[in-house]
Amino acid sequence: MEKYERIGRELIHKGAIIDYYQDTIKIPNGNVAKWDYIKHKGAAAVVAVKEDGRLLMVRQYRNALNRETLEIPAGGLNGADEPTDIAAARELEEEAGYTAGKLELLLTICTTVAFCDEKIDIYLATDLQRSRQHLDEDEFLDVESHDIEELVQMVYDCKIQDGKTVAAILAYYNKYRAK
Repeated sequence: MEKYERIGRELIHKGAIIDYYQDTIKIPNGNVAKWDYIKHKGAAAVVAVKEDGRLLMVRQYRNALNRETLEIPAGGLNGADEPTDIAAARELEEEAGYTAGKLELLLTICTTVAFCDEKIDIYLATDLQRSRQHLDEDEFLDVESHDIEELVQMVYDCKIQDGKTVAAILAYYNKYRAK
């Protein structure tokens, strides 16, 4: 592969969740290109499996899509150095109102590698115990539980489109449930 060299990075906007930069890149033919880059603090998510085998899901409004989505519980890290298992446990309790007796890393995804460094560690949560939700002031969501087969079908019917949720459902199904 030819060599690319970043020769500059300019902060365009600092946001609450992301920072937007414009990078100056020397490309293999010697020309210089301007590329967008989004810096993200990282996130953690949870495939939470109840004792009956059903998965906990959250339904919430997403401004970028201007509609509700069905997703696994997830949220951003409180800082780049926060362990993702701690964040995953926090998000499970905050969003779904459950704690997990066991958390196991299921997979790691990089959501949009063309322009963003967001990385999400997705955990499998089992031995769930009911707790209570601790929603943020601007957070309104409903907790649901679904059979894995129903969720897989919802993925293939394009009813679930959130990337982390699609990856998590299919990974869990293929690793633990597919026969």
